[in-house]
Amino acid sequence: MHYQQQITFLYITFLITLSSCPSGNGQHLEIPENFGDYWYQGKAEIASYELSQARYGQNNPGHAVLIFVTEDFSKSKQVKLDRPAQNHKDAIKVLKLNAIRKFNTGMYPYSTMTSVFTPVAQSEKLPQQSLKCTFSAQEWCGQVFTQVNKDKSGYSVQWNSYFESEGDGKKNIKKGWLENELWTMIRINPEYLPTGKMELIPSLQYSRLTHDDLDAEKANGELIEKGVYLEYNITYTSIDRSLKIRFEKAYPFKIISWEESFRSGFGENAKMLTTKAELKSMKYIDYWNHNDSTDIELYQELGLPLY
Repeated sequence: MHYQQQITFLYITFLITLSSCPSGNGQHLEIPENFGDYWYQGKAEIASYELSQARYGQNNPGHAVLIFVTEDFSKSKQVKLDRPAQNHKDAIKVLKLNAIRKFNTGMYPYSTMTSVFTPVAQSEKLPQQSLKCTFSAQEWCGQVFTQVNKDKSGYSVQWNSYFESEGDGKKNIKKGWLENELWTMIRINPEYLPTGKMELIPSLQYSRLTHDDLDAEKANGELIEKGVYLEYNITYTSIDRSLKIRFEKAYPFKIISWEESFRSGFGENAKMLTTKAELKSMKYIDYWNHNDSTDIELYQELGLPLY
C-alpha cells in the first residue's frame, strides 16, 4: 500500500530545501534534526483514545484513532503519488493524519473520518498551508462527504449530503488556517502554530455535524505549558466553539488528549457540551504489512473493540 522505501532521492532533496527555510524576519526555524529518524522509517504512528463525543445534546462513549504517516503527495493532482521517484518534480512530502471516531447515539452508530495532508517543510512567517482535507460520516440515516482543496485564490470546497437542504454543492472560501491542520502542525513543529488573533476554518466534522456553513471564523490561539505537557488552545470569537490539544513537550510531540466545546443538539435541546479524548495506547508500525488474520492481536493491543 505504501512506498516508503522509495525515499532516497526525495529525502535528499527535502533536506537540501529544508536547510534554507527563512522566516520573514531572517530567522531559520527548521524542522527538528531528528525528524527523519522518526517519520521516515516506513512506519505509521497509530494512537487509540477513549472518547466521549458530544452529539444530540448528550455525551456518548466511543473511541478515536489518530494515524500519522508521511507520504509523497502530488502538488498538481493533490493525491498520493503512486510512483514518486518517477514524478519527483510534482512530489511534495506531506504528513498525513487520518482521524477516525466511532460512537453510538442510542440505538445507532456513527463513524467519522477526517484526512489532512500538510507539507513537511515549513517556515514561521510563510507556512505552507495543507493541500487537502476531507471528511466523511456514516450513520444509519445516511452519509455525508466534504473535501477542501487549496488553490491560488484560497480554498475550493465541495460537499455531498443526503439532506435535501444541503445536497451537492461547491463554494470558495478565503484563505486562512484550517483547524484540521493544527494537529499536523503540532507534530511537525509546534513553533509554527498560529497564536493571537487569526482567521480559522473550523473542523470539517464540526461544520458537518452542526450543519453550519463552512467559512473562515475569527479565533484566538495560545500555546501554554501545562505541567509536563504543552497545551494549544483555540477560542473562536464568532461561533460557540473552543479546542484544547495537549501534547508532549519533546519531539515527536505525541498527542495525549484533547477537548472540544461547542453547542450540541438542536432547538430547545441545544446546550454547550465538551467532547473529550484521552490516550489509551500507541504503536509505531507498518500496519499495511500486517493484514493476516493472526495480526488481529496487534489491533487488540491498541485497546480497540473488534466490531
